[in-house]
Amino acid sequence: SACAVRLECINVCPCISLSRGSSWAGGGDMEQFLRHSREALQGGTSELHVVLGNQACDLDSMVSALVYAYYLSKTAPDRKAAFVPVLNIPRSEFALRGECVFLLRESGLPEETLVFRGDVDLHGLHRDGRLTLTLVDHNVLPRDDAALERAVTEVIDHRPVERPFSPACAVTVEPVGSCATLVAARILQRAPDVLDRQLAHVLRSTILLDCINMAPEAGKVTPKDSEYVAALESRFSDLPPRVVVFDSLQKAKFDVSGLTIEQMLRKDLKVVSGGGLQLAISAVYVRLEELLARPGVEEAFEEFCRGHGYSVLVVMTISFGPKSLPFRQLAVYSPHSDEREWVSQALEEAECPSLQLAPMESPCPDIGAYRQGNGLASRKKVLPIVGDLLKAREGPADVCRVWGGQLAEEACRDEEGCLPPTPMNSLVEGCPLDGGLPKLTPEAILEKFNKMAAEGPPSASTSPDCR
Repeated sequence: SACAVRLECINVCPCISLSRGSSWAGGGDMEQFLRHSREALQGGTSELHVVLGNQACDLDSMVSALVYAYYLSKTAPDRKAAFVPVLNIPRSEFALRGECVFLLRESGLPEETLVFRGDVDLHGLHRDGRLTLTLVDHNVLPRDDAALERAVTEVIDHRPVERPFSPACAVTVEPVGSCATLVAARILQRAPDVLDRQLAHVLRSTILLDCINMAPEAGKVTPKDSEYVAALESRFSDLPPRVVVFDSLQKAKFDVSGLTIEQMLRKDLKVVSGGGLQLAISAVYVRLEELLARPGVEEAFEEFCRGHGYSVLVVMTISFGPKSLPFRQLAVYSPHSDEREWVSQALEEAECPSLQLAPMESPCPDIGAYRQGNGLASRKKVLPIVGDLLKAREGPADVCRVWGGQLAEEACRDEEGCLPPTPMNSLVEGCPLDGGLPKLTPEAILEKFNKMAAEGPPSASTSPDCR
């Protein structure tokens, strides 16, 4: 499988150091907690309470899982269970999460203390009646883990609720910019003494990255995000400047200088299945000309598709020019000319949204290359186009796999139309900064309010006794 590929060592970009002295160096309570969690797992502790992040395992998912598990270990009335944060990817995939690797290193938390999905048999623990689950940064388990649903006792997330109500599961969902905001709020409201500088640093750093350095024009930050960033800064006045944190994490996230072509394609990959085909869409953080100029690029594309059973590969690149303005390009690869032309034509002719594709010269006959005029048309907007294409071929498209980004199902269900939805975790997923703020006409606002009224009130934060 794609997860089992052995990765070479990746050099994360030499970003500005976030730490000051040893105020959040390793060896503190968090590191000790993580080591004890691994020991409990390896020692066969009778009961485990796992705090599980989502399958994307971006910075928000990782930090939310680590910090919330630590908080539970300090505050839970029932101490019989060992609290274990689990990163929901194989260990071999972690090197691709540049911002995660960077923040851990800068915070003095050793990677070897982490527990990854391959390190623990959740299904076996559940069958033995030894598993309790808390979900962070997602609120419903993927299809392969559906059998674990009865073990879920709590959810903390910032996406719309998809799980049915159960009195046995406490659900906290609020539409904030970062799940780490909700974790910070829980700690500050209920057990503020649990926080030290190290925890405050990783929480605040995550919120800053998710909320585009708290810039209102980005459309991601909410009043609650701002409130808890300010609260963390108030308690720990020597945290690094916001701009230093954001710029360093942003550089780490988008740095691909040490990656092979195959690793670049897997770093932020989503797969759509349907009509007997699997179509991969990779977001890559370099100019397309630079990618296509790499030696052996066509062979690498062919090996990637053959190794994972993909019929067509779509590569959506994003780079940044003067004034940090994003520049998007797109490539379509398939060794089968009919399938390549079929997908290329659909993307060229797409109207909702129009990608405004202009052909570019390609050095490889099996790779179609385009400049993308519509900078707002992120992969989140392209996924429904591809899904409809596969539906038309044979039955409904089935989005079945996600590596390195949000669930593609979210994109396929997104029918917001003119007003682009606020992305949760990735600039590549279509940050509103890409093309400035959307133009709000009175008609658009009225239509939005009518839709909200028809759907009923939005999901709010709920406690165990709330519906």
